[in-house]
Amino acid sequence: MYIGQVAKDVLKWPRPFSPPVVKLEKRVIAEYGMPSTHAMAATAISFTLLISTMDRYQYPFVLGLMMAVVFSTLVGLSRLYTGMHTVLDVLGGILITAILIVLTYPAWTLIDRLDSASPLFPVCVLVVPFFLCYNYPVSDYYSPTRADTTTIMAAGAGVTVGFWINHSFQLVSKPAESPPVTQNIPPLTRDLLALGLTKFTVGIVLVLLVRQLVQNLSLQVLYSWFKVVTRNKEARRRLEIEVPYKFVTYTSVGICATTFVPMLHRFLGLP
Repeated sequence: MYIGQVAKDVLKWPRPFSPPVVKLEKRVIAEYGMPSTHAMAATAISFTLLISTMDRYQYPFVLGLMMAVVFSTLVGLSRLYTGMHTVLDVLGGILITAILIVLTYPAWTLIDRLDSASPLFPVCVLVVPFFLCYNYPVSDYYSPTRADTTTIMAAGAGVTVGFWINHSFQLVSKPAESPPVTQNIPPLTRDLLALGLTKFTVGIVLVLLVRQLVQNLSLQVLYSWFKVVTRNKEARRRLEIEVPYKFVTYTSVGICATTFVPMLHRFLGLP
């Protein structure tokens, strides 16, 4: 996502002109077009999920491949329908993601091991993304690209740190015996669906509370530090305020989702 967002502000290819297209999304009109980061995200999520699970769970590979293709295709087509991207933008996003998957795939296992073993890993995970966001390419005018990039990078950093905390402090119980190499996907029963919805509701409430609390607190600290009027909405767009408050807020959200939400589930007796 960082590579895609930065590429937009470096290439500065305009979005489709209106007319002839009808733009259905107003918030991101100020952003540039190439590549489509929605297409990048959809391709990355669907195909990395496919690659990561095909040797761990028993399901028809062709079915998984079809679902990945259909999901990424529908997202790409939606960007054309809303008038936000050209066909070239979407294809460019898919191509960039495919290259990144091929280049990073050999390091996936190494990254997992670093996440669970190295005490310096969480420091790198926090410092490097924050540095990249704070030094985001300067645009000719304000757009939500930098803020969205910071949100995504911070959430990813928080999730990674959360998993490191779980492993380092043994907050996740280890299985009594090694699971089989391939496992069957459990059927979706009524009880399992009810349990999943309950856990989701409990988790999302806690995440939203943490997000609101940390956002308000970080903004108050930054406003006071830089002597900014609290009600000044334009102040949120300043680099020294926007990046730190977004990064702290969504890092906290990522840590909460991976560490504190499971702890709350166990406390409430939700397996």
